[in-house]
Amino acid sequence: MTAVAEQLPTRARTPRRRPVRSRRRLLATSFTYAVLVVLALVYVYPFLIQVATSFKTDAEAAVDAVSLLPQTWSTAAYERLFLRSDFPLWFRNSVVVTVVVTLGRVFINSLAGYALARLRFRGRGLVFAGLVAVMAVPNVVLLIPKFLVIKQVGIYNSFAGLIIPLLADAAGIFIMKNFFESIPPSVEEAARMDGAGTFRVFWSIVLPMARPALVTLVILSFQGSWNELSHFIVASQDPQLVTLTKGVAQLASGQLSQGTQYPLKLAAAAIMTIPVAVLFFVFQRRIMNQSAGAVKE
Repeated sequence: MTAVAEQLPTRARTPRRRPVRSRRRLLATSFTYAVLVVLALVYVYPFLIQVATSFKTDAEAAVDAVSLLPQTWSTAAYERLFLRSDFPLWFRNSVVVTVVVTLGRVFINSLAGYALARLRFRGRGLVFAGLVAVMAVPNVVLLIPKFLVIKQVGIYNSFAGLIIPLLADAAGIFIMKNFFESIPPSVEEAARMDGAGTFRVFWSIVLPMARPALVTLVILSFQGSWNELSHFIVASQDPQLVTLTKGVAQLASGQLSQGTQYPLKLAAAAIMTIPVAVLFFVFQRRIMNQSAGAVKE
């Protein structure tokens, strides 16, 4: 009876503490979500203004550029882009360059990353140190040497000049190298015992296990080549090889039109952001996957 009596006050106080903790957790969660909503609005609001302004008339956009609801809905900017400008040509060039560069980067970066992670050869540490050093060099510094090399090789004003210099990048090799090093070597040893060669092991065993890194590399390569501008400026001056970034930059600088032309410029920018946004939202859940469980002990 004494033990039961001693436990009664504890049981009586327990229900009073739980509501207080639940309220604190609810307040903390609500505050966290409120902060996230505010940050999301800060990032999304400029894009909403961009889309809304693209459907305004030139006069309305010049007078009230930040309103989200156009007084008069107009598709004149999109009609001019697709029917009375070189925008379809720019879009086609960007698609061709981006698709080829993305596929090339995934293949070449994967091969280079696997070689640095698994193969033992003389100078491997020096190659990796050079790779890290290249990552530290700003791209602007390399523009003039890149232009001279492209001219000397003879691929200036061609798709080869737009594509070949972008087929490999140090950051992609670095990502693939680190991921390959996280894969247990016992998987490759088992395949080699079955008679598989180095490339066979890479292509059939290791590369399928590196799917999370490959998805990340696809997104980064697509985004990087789609939004590339400085390289395209030094690699070509042919109007038939203008890409979206270069064409939209010309629109923004007023080279192709007179006046502000806010709807026209923002319509081009809005269309340009769609492919990257779609690619990211489709593959974002696969970026954080891990290779755990690849080997059964």
